[in-house]
Amino acid sequence: MKLRVALLTVGIAVAALSANTPLAFADDEISRYTVVAKINNDGSIDVKASLYANTPNPVVQSFATAREITDRRDYVYTITDIKVTEAGGIELPPSSAPVTTDGDHIFVTLPGILQTDRELSYRVVGAAANAGEDTAISWDFLQGLNMPVGTFEATITSEQQFSMIDCLAGDPVSPGKCTYFGGGTHVDPVPFFHTENVGAGDIVRVTMRFPSGSVSADQQIREHWTFDRAFSVAPLPLLTALGLLLLGGAALWLAHRRFGKDVAQAPVVRVAEFFPVGEGKAEFRVLDQIRPGLVGTVLDERVDPIDVTATLLDLAVRGHLRIKELPRQSLYDPFDWTLTRIDNSAELASYEKTLLAAVAGESEEAARVSTLPGRVRPVIGTVQSQLYDEVVARGWFAQRPDSTRNIWSRLGLFSIGAAVLITIVLAAWTPFGLAGLSLLALAFGVIFVAQEMPARTASGVGVWRGLQLLGATLDAQPCESLPKERQMEQISAILPYTVVLGGQERWLDALTALDLDEDEDCEDVYWYHGPPGWHMHNLPASLRNFVTTVQGTLFTR
Repeated sequence: MKLRVALLTVGIAVAALSANTPLAFADDEISRYTVVAKINNDGSIDVKASLYANTPNPVVQSFATAREITDRRDYVYTITDIKVTEAGGIELPPSSAPVTTDGDHIFVTLPGILQTDRELSYRVVGAAANAGEDTAISWDFLQGLNMPVGTFEATITSEQQFSMIDCLAGDPVSPGKCTYFGGGTHVDPVPFFHTENVGAGDIVRVTMRFPSGSVSADQQIREHWTFDRAFSVAPLPLLTALGLLLLGGAALWLAHRRFGKDVAQAPVVRVAEFFPVGEGKAEFRVLDQIRPGLVGTVLDERVDPIDVTATLLDLAVRGHLRIKELPRQSLYDPFDWTLTRIDNSAELASYEKTLLAAVAGESEEAARVSTLPGRVRPVIGTVQSQLYDEVVARGWFAQRPDSTRNIWSRLGLFSIGAAVLITIVLAAWTPFGLAGLSLLALAFGVIFVAQEMPARTASGVGVWRGLQLLGATLDAQPCESLPKERQMEQISAILPYTVVLGGQERWLDALTALDLDEDEDCEDVYWYHGPPGWHMHNLPASLRNFVTTVQGTLFTR
């Protein structure tokens, strides 16, 4: 008894599963599938398909809403007004004939058909495509059935005269010709199509051509993202990208000329000169208190480490500091110096006061160069800011060079962000990705141009030209032309300017030439003292070491 109950339970379960499965039995077949369709002038197709069968199982037909053209383009179809009716014209409710969508397929499920016709109607948009001088309409009037079809027949009408018809049937990948088709003659003016023994899932595809203008093309094309498509080098995207580069480059050039170009003509403003004081003798004089730090800022429109180092050297030469080189215990020990503040009532610029206070404090206690980072780092920004304020106050720049660079740099960074966003959008949805790259290149161009945007005023250009003249003069002026009794002082005053402008070697050689004995010269240079055993001929090497070390020390992190 228990065995019988178990077998009965299994039988009921199998029967229940079989009743709910959408798959057809092996001998299920749609014996006749008849299509009556009309091609409208707007390219849409109205389809009515009659299905005759004798099966209790659901008939499922799927419609593909996309068909691949190439590996990156699809035709897309819109299928609407789907209705299922009984033979008597009674429309079945959605609960009896559900329509579902899954990806690029629409599924219509018809209840079992028992020796009767059931009609499926719908409208297709997107099957009419441009084909040169014609409009080609291609649609799979039979597709996606879960049962084979014994006989397929179709008649297709239109208000316009067609120029070509074709019919394919069979496997969707490689269909063959239909059994027969024809039409367009006096005997059979309406195109007709016939094929037999179509397998489950196979297709019957009808293609008709109409002269362009008689039937509108309503093709809908979907583009797949690929790198080649996003950054197409087709004529239009390429010319667009090149046009943006040319126009953007011209705009950057005009912006630089308008905001970043110095005044073209301005009289020379002398920064320093060799003033005649006797026959064949000339004295070096600095004009208008234009110090080395200001010189470097006007030259390259920025405050560099060399400008601050030259300022320290200038303060020593002018008697506000004394630089003393410390002895090394071994050849491998690093160089070091002390900086001792000297009481001096001479007026100083604000940036000189800030730097001097940080380097040597208010007392005469010596500070080592090796400790400068901790002393100077907190104020180096203030020194730079005061130097920028000074060149603006003197009228050499209309606004601070660093502020000008910052404004344009921020504009460049904003442009880069916007260009990246535009490039992503263009590459994702259009073939104009190269245009986005052009915008990105222009945005980086703004960053580059930002460094060239500070523009000197007419007065600033005059000073700049004066510095060019001074540099040439320092290279050409005979060292022996300086008053003999003041050569030490005069050459010392020249050296800070040569640190910025170049050409210091010949003046250092002239300074070492003042040593006419074999004695140590540890304190012979009033602003630079050497360790025991130091001679004047060591000054060039000592000064080079000092300048290099201070530059690195001041801006170390």
